Amino acid sequence: MWHPQGQPSLKMENIGNLKAMGRPAQQNRPGKPTQTNVHLKGRDLLTLQNYTAEEIKYLLWVASDLKQRIKHKGEYLPLMQGKSLAMIFEKRSTRTRLSTETGFAVLGGHPCFLTTQDIHLGINESLTDTARVLSGMTDAILARVYKQSDLDLLAKEASIPIINGLSDSYHPIQIVADYLTLQEHYGHLNGLTISWIGDGNNVLNSIMMSAAKLGMHLHVATPKSFEPDYRIIKIAEQYSKEYGTKLLLTTDPLEAASGANVLVTDTWISMGQEQEKIERLRAFQGYQITMQTAKAAASDWTFLHCLPRKPEEVDDRVFYSSRSLVFQEAENRKWTIMAVMVSLLTDYSPQLQKPTF
Repeated sequence: MWHPQGQPSLKMENIGNLKAMGRPAQQNRPGKPTQTNVHLKGRDLLTLQNYTAEEIKYLLWVASDLKQRIKHKGEYLPLMQGKSLAMIFEKRSTRTRLSTETGFAVLGGHPCFLTTQDIHLGINESLTDTARVLSGMTDAILARVYKQSDLDLLAKEASIPIINGLSDSYHPIQIVADYLTLQEHYGHLNGLTISWIGDGNNVLNSIMMSAAKLGMHLHVATPKSFEPDYRIIKIAEQYSKEYGTKLLLTTDPLEAASGANVLVTDTWISMGQEQEKIERLRAFQGYQITMQTAKAAASDWTFLHCLPRKPEEVDDRVFYSSRSLVFQEAENRKWTIMAVMVSLLTDYSPQLQKPTF
């Protein structure tokens, strides 16, 4: 890692791989700052693989706290006052851009939206030089990119936190929002069964890197040749064994839906895969989530989709039903990215009692 002017960096990428970060955060009464042994200031968020169970729970706790204090109590918390955020976007975005830009501004900070048309990202200027320049001008970088390797290089060369806003490998900030949504709805995460029916993509990868850590079982149905990466599967199998959860991999959507609390899907055709549309639509026939799929699920089933949604992925009866949490899920993108930024850039301690996970 590059250290400007020889100063030590606050970034500690390897800490996320340590299972024990001290005792779980203590619970306290609302309104009183809470002491915790989880400290994320200066860290990157590139993948949830690098975050322990307690660290993921801490992000969810901070998100709940900020949502309660700002949305429900109307408090003004200028936690990002005097700070700026570089937002690098190689891909178009609705939720990631709006949640980050408005969230950082609500906290008193200055977000700077940068596309490949605005800066010399890897074209007239190397990623290394871009990382070092932005490190001297901003306090953090959120990057939505095509290649995970670009994020890894930014993290290596920057002296400020790097946040993965989406890559070809992972979408961690989406999954944190999904978990907050489920915690709000069910009152807990431990013991839930998630059923993923669709493509073995970056969103699924992030679920596989984290669900077992929170005690959630995972059923995955993908067509042949569209399975998750073999390396991701091996890590997920290790987590499932370590945390005592079930991991099911199948090509049968109804088998994956059987007994599931949460039905989840995503686009079958990600950005950059448009030329594969005909092939993919043919391969995913039978994978649409419908009320027939839901009949195989648990009686308390709900539905998630990170959006944007196409009707072939999930029909209107499910998508617009009372079981669908998709718009609560979308709003929670804002509170969870705010939690990430607050946790990586400040020493903030939640005042809300720690939720049950």
